[in-house]
Amino acid sequence: MSVRRVAMLSVHTSPLDQPGSGDGGGMNVYVASLASALTRAGVECDVLTRAEGVHSPGVVEIEPGVRVVHLAAGGQGAMPKYALPEVLGEFTDAANNYIGGRSFDALHAHYWLSGAVGHQLKHDLGLPLVTTFHTLAATKAAAGIHDDPITRVGTEREIVACADRIIASAPDEAEELLTTYGARTEKVEVIPPGVDHELFSPGDRHRNRQRLGLDVGLPILLFVGRIQPLKGVDRALRALAELPDPRALLVVVGGPSGADGEDEMARLKALAQQLGIVDRVRWVSPQPHGALASWYRAADVCLVPSRTESFGLVALEAAACGLPVVATDVGGLQSLVDDGETGFLVDAHGGEEFAAPIAQLMADPALAAEIGARAAARSGRYAWSMTAARLRRIYADVGAYEPVFCR
Repeated sequence: MSVRRVAMLSVHTSPLDQPGSGDGGGMNVYVASLASALTRAGVECDVLTRAEGVHSPGVVEIEPGVRVVHLAAGGQGAMPKYALPEVLGEFTDAANNYIGGRSFDALHAHYWLSGAVGHQLKHDLGLPLVTTFHTLAATKAAAGIHDDPITRVGTEREIVACADRIIASAPDEAEELLTTYGARTEKVEVIPPGVDHELFSPGDRHRNRQRLGLDVGLPILLFVGRIQPLKGVDRALRALAELPDPRALLVVVGGPSGADGEDEMARLKALAQQLGIVDRVRWVSPQPHGALASWYRAADVCLVPSRTESFGLVALEAAACGLPVVATDVGGLQSLVDDGETGFLVDAHGGEEFAAPIAQLMADPALAAEIGARAAARSGRYAWSMTAARLRRIYADVGAYEPVFCR
């Protein structure tokens, strides 16, 4: 079957949103990058997302063949994720009207909210449904994060049962889908995200530090991401306080995210005060995705201390820039970071172990350079063109037969 056009569903966040704040994060980058790669492979993509006000543009063509479609649901203004289930029916109706009047070959839902919409659209329109969850409620709960509606796990199970194909970013996520959610083996495929190697590649550290206004002589640790409890910024702060070199600086690039984001930011700043490292932490507002490469190139070590992470695009982007990564041994980070070879993995349940590998890298520049070089070389295994090629095949496969509907 020839696939010409796919409707991507991204209800709660738009690929036009700034990554690193609000609900904008790795999923924004994933959807935008995948849509772009699919278009270059001959598949047009319409990304349907919720309009946040009367001034939201209706349809934005971000490049030939990639359109972001803003649909009205739930009135004007931004809505927190916990309130969005109340307007999914309205969003589904609007999506039905848009998709039903055009020719599409498949639906691809991103995140559980979009999966719920895709589930209903599959029944309404008879289109095959591909789903990427990006994160699962059961995985978050196992990590001690309980900020989801009580209906989420049940909704995820329904999506798993009715989806024609489920995309996991890493083997760990696939195993969760099989064991916890009861997904059928033949429906689950592991397809990792890619990285833009033209944008993220090794560069001159001294020059990038000068460009960013960073001291060229200080050891610099880097965290990139949203400020929320599951991202583990508190672990990065504690690691900084434990390092033997008192000159080390932690740069945090990102902003508050989610219902507890502002509270988490306040807690982190209070923790920095308590640890006596206020002057050694630089808080940087969220940066355009294309600007992050300079921050990676300027740093000595990238920290990814997440309590849960389905994949970890930040770790991949840092690696592509030749930056050693110290990360928790959760989710996709376990397959992305080769412990002792392209970075270091630490126990996700402890957190206090972060300081030791950071100190080792800072004390041995030759080792850090070797690990960074291996990380950059290993990142060549990941490319959006490869992700798009595999998904294009899946869209064709699921479209070649009648969709199987749940009862």
